Amino acid sequence: MEDSIDVILQDPGRVCSTSRPHLVLSACTGALLTGLYGVWRMFCMPGSRKIPLNLLVPYLPSSKGQTMNIMQLLEGRTGRLADLGSGDGRLVFAASSAGFRCTGFEINSILVAYSRSKAHFRGVPSSQATFVKKDFWKTDLSSYNNVTAFLSPGLMEVLGEKLLKELPDDAWVIAARFPFPYWPLRQSVGSDLDETFAYDISTVRSHLRKGTKIVEY
Repeated sequence: MEDSIDVILQDPGRVCSTSRPHLVLSACTGALLTGLYGVWRMFCMPGSRKIPLNLLVPYLPSSKGQTMNIMQLLEGRTGRLADLGSGDGRLVFAASSAGFRCTGFEINSILVAYSRSKAHFRGVPSSQATFVKKDFWKTDLSSYNNVTAFLSPGLMEVLGEKLLKELPDDAWVIAARFPFPYWPLRQSVGSDLDETFAYDISTVRSHLRKGTKIVEY
């Protein structure tokens, strides 16, 4: 042991030099991970300081199957549509092409800019598709008779309370993947992760007024 210490004291470079590559590698790895986390947070968890943690949802784009199922449930519907957490705008573009006047609510400024640029490139007028950097939790949605949402299961009950307070009786709500607990289901399309659920607000209100307990889907 003492011999090893003497060697280190006499020629510290023999020991330190072998560790330098490891130190450089560790530093580079740390910088890379930090950068990746920054990019992930920029896209997936934007504006988190302005919204309570329990209401935050990371960005997860709708699948092609989900989008098709939502549009199938919206067949025969018209009017204004609010997409809550519009992401890259794929659902808004699909709905606007079907004649809906759409507003995409999104707190991620990068995704809002991307969606607006895409709308401009496609020549979609703002009267058909508008993307706003706005917290829909703090927005009155009473002017919309169609609402779509792909959030998380823990938020559906809270969202349901908001929508019941604000939406008109003729409104429909389409939920992707995660249904509203205790709401009477009007129709569903798809299966597994692509399953989507349609609800008629007037029917939901009628059941709740009667005190009917709806079994969770």
